[in-house]
Amino acid sequence: MKKITILSVAAAGALMMTACGKMGQLTADNVKVNPTPLEAVGSEVPATISATFPEKFMKKKVTVEVTPVLKYDGGELTSEGTTFQGESVQGNGTTVQYKVGGTYTMRASFPYSDAVQKSDLYLRFDARKGNKQYEMPDLKVGYGVVATGGLLSKTVGSAAPATAADGFQRIIKQKQEAQIKYLVNQANVRASELNTTSIKDFVNILKEINDNQESRRLTNIEVSAYASPEGRYDFNEKLAEQRQNTSSAYVSEQLKKTGLRADVDRRFTAEDWEGFQQLVSESNIQDKDVILRVLSMYKDPQEREQQIRNMSVVYEELTQGILPELRRARLIANYDVIGRSDSQIKQQFQADASKLSNDEILYGANLQNDPAQKKAWYEKAAQLYPKDARALNNLASLAYQQGDTQTAAAYLQKAKALDSKSAEVATNQALLALAEGKVEEAEAALSRGAGADSYNEILGNINLAKGNYAAAAANFAGVRSNSAALAQILNKDYAAAAMTLAGIDSPDATTSYLKAVLGARQNDAATVISNLQSAIQQDRSLAERAAKDLEFAAFAEQIAELVK
Repeated sequence: MKKITILSVAAAGALMMTACGKMGQLTADNVKVNPTPLEAVGSEVPATISATFPEKFMKKKVTVEVTPVLKYDGGELTSEGTTFQGESVQGNGTTVQYKVGGTYTMRASFPYSDAVQKSDLYLRFDARKGNKQYEMPDLKVGYGVVATGGLLSKTVGSAAPATAADGFQRIIKQKQEAQIKYLVNQANVRASELNTTSIKDFVNILKEINDNQESRRLTNIEVSAYASPEGRYDFNEKLAEQRQNTSSAYVSEQLKKTGLRADVDRRFTAEDWEGFQQLVSESNIQDKDVILRVLSMYKDPQEREQQIRNMSVVYEELTQGILPELRRARLIANYDVIGRSDSQIKQQFQADASKLSNDEILYGANLQNDPAQKKAWYEKAAQLYPKDARALNNLASLAYQQGDTQTAAAYLQKAKALDSKSAEVATNQALLALAEGKVEEAEAALSRGAGADSYNEILGNINLAKGNYAAAAANFAGVRSNSAALAQILNKDYAAAAMTLAGIDSPDATTSYLKAVLGARQNDAATVISNLQSAIQQDRSLAERAAKDLEFAAFAEQIAELVK
């Protein structure tokens, strides 16, 4: 932004206190204001004021309260004053020595509104000696407010509200597991094992897949055979392989019966020490900790087995309760459940939406480009599934995007009653509060919004409102919005702001205005004028703002012609 030199008001601002004895002159030259001009930061206009009192200015028995005042057309704002006192005054003010004077710093802050864009900063004096008060004219020390931060009121409206996810998955991976148990040292599949519930369920799922091949698809079957970890290793290895072969043969037979085709992945484990360790740890065996410690101490399988056999009482429990469970083959059928296609969901919605799941309806709503159609889908979801808050939240999002904040608030209230922990509802309540300028309320609501899809974007807008521009720019990483560009401009990252503004999907009048501000800060007159012209054509109210916007002070003559 181009710097503007403050005009001297020394002659008009000279202060005299003849009744107290001549104090000398205090003029605008004795005061420095940072920044000059002032600048809106979040919702405030802060200023640091350094005043130098000349030698022999402050009489020893005089007290002066200095109050910063921001005057604008139609009113004025005051900030907290600072009291200065002569060295003979017994009070709580800041003492100024008569002979040497000194420089003192005051901090001021004024609430921002668009009205203060065109304003002047004054110091107001309340001078007293004892009970006698002396009138002194206000001293002009600065002018104007760079109000670019105040554009948040225009940019926040384009922030993306949080949408509750539909949870729809077209392909859901499933599996059906069964188990065939074997007698000790045997590998034949017994008829009794084929009548267990797990085997019956396994066979039934194969039949179901075959009967519903449009919505079910068998991917593969895993066969894993095991021998329990007792006896010679070479014998157990052959036994486990035989069990793999017999269980695989059974699976192949079932595939043939159902007419299905699938890869059968076969493997065997000679001695199932991992399974042994898991079953022992889950058991109620009194000495299970001792057994597990032995397993960890000895790596050689034969040594481990011998050490466990040495615990004769424990070994009896193992042979009865643990080892028989390890003589087995596990059968796992992996298959996909295939949901409706996009066109099938749309057709079913038109025919009879009640046959769609809530996730299918919410997913289908996201396929609609027309907001009215999207709304109809969400309304149907809310009607058919009245205990689910997601459709109400998404209706609130639509209402907000259409500028109907009252309707959005009503939907969110209903949604919160159904799900008080919804991150999306909390995030959207934060957005509504921020749009109304209620920054603290927005921040409180967003504390419950972690995980919502637009959480970072809303947090970025809150940080903008608080004047935390670097944090806001970081929050907006990857976001292409007016607020993101505003944060980058205020953070003086002009290259990033240019990229953001160029990438906004639906640019509006505010987008053009921000491009003009960016052009002004880079002293590009052509960019300023062309984008202001575009902004004003889309929103005539921006003409008045541009005319008094100090960002464009260097282009005042051209803008005056533009806004006529």
